[in-house]
Amino acid sequence: MDWTERLPPRAWITRGVVLLLVVALLTPSVVSAITYDPSVSNLKPGTIDQPANGTTIISVQGFNFQGEGNRKKPARLVSVGPKGNINWVYNGSKEGVSWFYDVDPLPNGNLLVVSTQRGKTVVYEMNPETKKKVWSRTLPIKDTHDIDLINNGTELLVGNLRNYNSSTGENNDRVYVYSLEKDKIVWQWHFTNYYDKNEGGEYTGDWTHLNNVQQIAPGKFAVDPRNMDQVLVIDRKTKKVTMKLGEPGNTSILNKQHNPDYLESESGKPTFLVADSENNRIVEYEKDGNDWNRTWTLGSSDTLTWPRDADRLPNGNTLVVDSSDHRVIEVTPEGKIVWEFYAPWLPYDAERIGTGDESNGPTIADQNASGTYQISGSANLDPGTGKSLRMSVFLGHAFAGTSMQDTMRHYGERWDQVTPFIRPIWMNEYAFIAVIFAILLLVLWLLGELVYQRKRISSGLKYRLG
Repeated sequence: MDWTERLPPRAWITRGVVLLLVVALLTPSVVSAITYDPSVSNLKPGTIDQPANGTTIISVQGFNFQGEGNRKKPARLVSVGPKGNINWVYNGSKEGVSWFYDVDPLPNGNLLVVSTQRGKTVVYEMNPETKKKVWSRTLPIKDTHDIDLINNGTELLVGNLRNYNSSTGENNDRVYVYSLEKDKIVWQWHFTNYYDKNEGGEYTGDWTHLNNVQQIAPGKFAVDPRNMDQVLVIDRKTKKVTMKLGEPGNTSILNKQHNPDYLESESGKPTFLVADSENNRIVEYEKDGNDWNRTWTLGSSDTLTWPRDADRLPNGNTLVVDSSDHRVIEVTPEGKIVWEFYAPWLPYDAERIGTGDESNGPTIADQNASGTYQISGSANLDPGTGKSLRMSVFLGHAFAGTSMQDTMRHYGERWDQVTPFIRPIWMNEYAFIAVIFAILLLVLWLLGELVYQRKRISSGLKYRLG
């Protein structure tokens, strides 16, 4: 017999090669599963050029489906030490939290936490040492992003969004003051008093998307109707709008922004530091007479993705929540990262303990640092595992100097933003890519087998059908 007749048929050689490729592609995911640390593996420090000036508290929104939180990708509060060490993690799924939003440090050392559950909002004061609630209030409003404790802790300033009343046909989005002592609403202001129903978002749904309320002086409330691309200051006594930044629909000023912080320059000029979310930047505006001058622009779509919070620290740096890049960074006025921490899934708010609530630092103008700056110095880690380079950086380097560089980096950015939500928490970014290729290879194998065996399959069907 000729020796070539003893060799396996070509089809079986092909099947063996494909099987080996599938096994090789699935091996990284097996390694990820074996080496996965379920407690802290997706919470990682990035660049730490200098220790933070205190503990940082990060609220992570978490992954949510139809009002139910995901226990494997939960809403959580994370306490991070100066060198990026994790002090503690508070998992909201234990109490049915859908999302964590605003978290504020209180003068007594406790935290004011805003959380949402199905169809309601729960706000409470929590002792960070014991993780016990000092007091709690459940409000019959949904998806509330911000509640502040005001007037020596006697009242809550509440931003009430998604408040359309289908029976009356009226949208009741509002900001209101709730008395803890009287257990009732004692003041309220409706956005229908100021805006036409055709401005902003869908009137019958998420019309204003009010995401921030802040008492900037006694009886003066800064509010942020995001969908109007505008920040307002309302006088509690007169209910008049006394200051406004931005114009509805003019996205060159603000574009669906989050969490504006009010500052004043040494000369008393009103200033707003804003996470300009849809413009993928942080901006600072200073009021000069009736005009607002943009004194600072930080970042762009190359270095920030949907930022949702920015706090000016006493040292002049800015603490930024780069939400869709799943990280919190501290940057100098010139944009250099000196502290970075990765915290999937969708960090919303960050506060540096010991520096007061929100912004408590000098304006950019007072630092003589006005200008436009890009962000530099990131560790560029995969936000899911904190190990490998982010896909956008890898593709940017791989296609550097070619006409495809910007396009591939853009695809990489989208990949970095989306995949932490859909891949298993124990699987790193590159193992996930390998699994996708393994699945595609298996599908092609199946299609190939169907084509190769088409005559046998056809004969079998004819035989069975008589």
